[in-house]
Amino acid sequence: MRPWDDLMASGKGRDEVEATDAEDPLLVLYTSGTTGKPKGVLHTHCGFPVKAAQDMALGTDVGADDRILWVTDIGWMMGPWLIYGALVLGATMVLYDGAPDYPESGRLWAVAARHRVSVLGISPTLVRALMAADAAPTSLDDLSALRVLASTGEPWNPDPWWWLFDRVGRRRLPIINYSGGTEVSGGILMGNPLLPIKPCGFAAPCPGIAADVLDEAGHPVRGAVGELVIRQPWIGMARGFWNAPERYLETYWARWPGIWVHGDWARIDNGGHWYIVGRSDDTLKVAGKRIGPAEVESVLVAHPAIAEAAVVGVPDDVHGGAMIAFCVTRRDATPGSGLATELAERVARELGKPFKPQRVLFVPALPKTRNAKVMRRLIRAAYLDEDLGDTSALENPPALDAFRNAGAVRLPPRRPKAAAHPKKRRT
Repeated sequence: MRPWDDLMASGKGRDEVEATDAEDPLLVLYTSGTTGKPKGVLHTHCGFPVKAAQDMALGTDVGADDRILWVTDIGWMMGPWLIYGALVLGATMVLYDGAPDYPESGRLWAVAARHRVSVLGISPTLVRALMAADAAPTSLDDLSALRVLASTGEPWNPDPWWWLFDRVGRRRLPIINYSGGTEVSGGILMGNPLLPIKPCGFAAPCPGIAADVLDEAGHPVRGAVGELVIRQPWIGMARGFWNAPERYLETYWARWPGIWVHGDWARIDNGGHWYIVGRSDDTLKVAGKRIGPAEVESVLVAHPAIAEAAVVGVPDDVHGGAMIAFCVTRRDATPGSGLATELAERVARELGKPFKPQRVLFVPALPKTRNAKVMRRLIRAAYLDEDLGDTSALENPPALDAFRNAGAVRLPPRRPKAAAHPKKRRT
């Protein structure tokens, strides 16, 4: 392949550009596969680039003078999002091939400093790993050009969010939280440097997105968890699933007429701030009460001995469903029954006794996709010794062995206390 300057000088580069219509197919992007087999999502020439540029400009304030580095994978939506958004806006992309924590744990900060990155996108999962390694920037990392931190990929836990805000941003940089999907061409919810920021939350829907949160009956709900939906069309809407049009309609449009159901649980607080609680498929139901995995995992990773955690629901004869927590300890911590008991009691104390995990188990690593999303679907299947289904998106398949072994020895289901026999009345 010839260098770009040689191609332009030859005059052939511009002559070979194909004219396209706005609705011509542009690319097929595959979803992460966290809730099932990855789906090929079809996007068009107008929709995807415009939505990417719009979110990048209005959310992270990227312009022609910026250098943006987003820790992502070209196979994930955020890779093409970075390329199209930066090119449309005339910004400079910083591309890096390799592990973000090799050959030393602070590699990411060194790259950002050397290339004068002004906008840095990083996933909560990567932040948790850097936090566990105590890999904050040092005095040798000149991050003075950095003015915006951004994140997407997984729901935040409070402790890692504060670590990024304090240790990396030095309390001077906004963290722009961003959540959407491959099918959206970008975000549903986002902040920007002008709006107030709350830890782990989102200031508002993205411009042009008519987002809402609905209860089980399809009514808007505030202050409680419900389904995240979109009520009106937007730029960047998917044009369907590749070779599976009926699956597309069933996945997003079948629940309520004319309403797009994204598959996330969300909540809007009394101040109008938005929060993603987790995927609808991952939601736990214990003793008739619903809770998102992220809420429980936040309590677990707040313990100084825990680096990462994943929580799944399993069948239970008494309560209908029980909660199993899997934890990865920090390097200097020793897993054991004492720590497991302490963690279970911690969850019960902070979230209520019904949400106390039936088991807390320790594993070397959590199974993740290449873009660092935790595969709770596979964790549950491995623990229950069920068919794993499609595993093509999994980055570290050997990690599942620990979950199969953990499921081989299970505690019996908790039984209700026997009712006391009434005392005989004296006559």
